[in-house]
Amino acid sequence: MTTRDDFIALALQSEVDWPRDLDESPLPGLTEIEPPPWNKVLGPLFERGGPNGIVFKNGEAVVEWGDPDRCDLTFSIAKSYLSILAGVALGDGLIGSLDDPVAKTLPGQEFDGPHNGAITWRHLLTLTSEWDGQLWDKPDLVDRNRQVGADADNSRKGQHRDLQAPGSYWEYNDVRVNLLSLCLLRLFRQPLPAVLKERIMDPIGASDTWTWHGYENSYVDIDGTRMQSVPGGSHWGGGLRISSRDHALFGQLILNDGVWDNRRLLPEGWTETVRQPCAVNDGYGMLWWLNTAGREWPSGPEDSFAAMGAGGNLLWIAPRQRIVLVARWTDAAAVDPLLRMAMELFG
Repeated sequence: MTTRDDFIALALQSEVDWPRDLDESPLPGLTEIEPPPWNKVLGPLFERGGPNGIVFKNGEAVVEWGDPDRCDLTFSIAKSYLSILAGVALGDGLIGSLDDPVAKTLPGQEFDGPHNGAITWRHLLTLTSEWDGQLWDKPDLVDRNRQVGADADNSRKGQHRDLQAPGSYWEYNDVRVNLLSLCLLRLFRQPLPAVLKERIMDPIGASDTWTWHGYENSYVDIDGTRMQSVPGGSHWGGGLRISSRDHALFGQLILNDGVWDNRRLLPEGWTETVRQPCAVNDGYGMLWWLNTAGREWPSGPEDSFAAMGAGGNLLWIAPRQRIVLVARWTDAAAVDPLLRMAMELFG
């Protein structure tokens, strides 16, 4: 029979094979496999901690390991935070419809021309925009032909392929996610970390220790004020630096359909919307990973979903079991066994 000690032992013994000082080495699977100048780091990187995490059951912490209050970069889990801020923008009326062309609300050079002009908010949120351009000195070409996952073959990453019509092709492309972040900044007309703090993190009782860092060159002028756009990950440095405990609180808000202490923070149904499978990739929603047909996590419920980031960062939610699990710096091979143990212990 699985015990909590078994669970904690596996979590602590399954550290990802990444350097501790992220500022001293190329990032595995990211800048490590990119040629200069594409591999240039533009934002801060930090020394990371060891494996840590926390599990919530019915909103209460039931097991912790390592140091769940330590702040570390969380890489692409930041993308899922962008999806929640997009929900806030939709609820505020800043986005009329997800299927509106972005250019309808934010005309400008990023969406000039028939191809980019056809891109909608839904396309940006589902990684199907096929946007063609350069942002913060990074061309979208850097992530064309990119693959993610255990069997990823990135031998053609950064090589030309013909672009498809927006909405018809799925590709994990950090330049295009960073474009979404810039668009949200222009909608809110204030830095996204400030919006996140005021609208989400403070109301759910998160700590004041988290930070969201931009790039050295990602500043824009909004209403005469210089503001920094933040990335949806740490591919080229920067990104969301946060504790596992704060992640878990954020996950609990998603599990609660955007309601906290009887106060609605997100539009009703938005947390369900972000979990709807993308039309051209049924394993992905709106910047959230899905467990369609149990393919992603065979030991987890098919309705479970997660925010995931490079380096073994995971924020996993099982709605019917009322479980939120956060694991940091965990080797990919240990994730499904951990989820199986979590289901045995708390499901």
